[in-house]
Amino acid sequence: MDLTVAQSTTPLSPTDRTQIRRVRERAATDREALYDVLTAGLICHLGVVIDGAPRVLPTAFAFDPDGPDRDGTLYLHGSVAAASLVAGRQQTLCVTVTVVDGLVLARSAFHHSMNYRSAVVIGDPRPVTSPEERDHALTLIVDRLLPGRAATLRDHTRKELAATTVLGLPLHEASVKIRAEGVGDEPSDIEAGSWAGVVPVRTVFEPPETDPDTPPGTPTPPHVDAAVRGRR
Repeated sequence: MDLTVAQSTTPLSPTDRTQIRRVRERAATDREALYDVLTAGLICHLGVVIDGAPRVLPTAFAFDPDGPDRDGTLYLHGSVAAASLVAGRQQTLCVTVTVVDGLVLARSAFHHSMNYRSAVVIGDPRPVTSPEERDHALTLIVDRLLPGRAATLRDHTRKELAATTVLGLPLHEASVKIRAEGVGDEPSDIEAGSWAGVVPVRTVFEPPETDPDTPPGTPTPPHVDAAVRGRR
């Protein structure tokens, strides 16, 4: 299977169900904004209907802008027994990723807000059955959590692969909404003279905690140290 596909230039929000209707000026149109959110978020939330009721579940994911689906591929994985992935094969899915960049502390409760980057992907998934693509997807998912990790691991066993489901979701129907602003207070509240501002928020990695079964004196792998330094 040829996984080399030209990166998409389709604008974001290409369908009615991905159009942003409230505060439209915060809608991004460049797909680089989508890749930015998907890169920054560590997990996604998968929206799926199970037994007639909606569920929204945290799920590990990865993406490939050059993947074989229309406008690239978002990969989801989990146990073959996971109800979300079993039910999800037969329906349209909604996947969201949100990154909080700041707490907006206004002079009134009404104008408190957050600075954020949020992506929504909607589409019909397909099971990833090709061994080449499945290996590619699982490598992306591992490296999504910590870059360079997959290359240091042993190969998957047949038992592990048999217990794992991978779904591919087109990145075509996607939208991104961004707030990156200061406080928007009423003039009368500003004139009152009280404090307001933005508290930046970011995710950091703490120093790794070595597993006790690791042989004494074994150094932390360079890719782990590099990832921690990058998130300090």
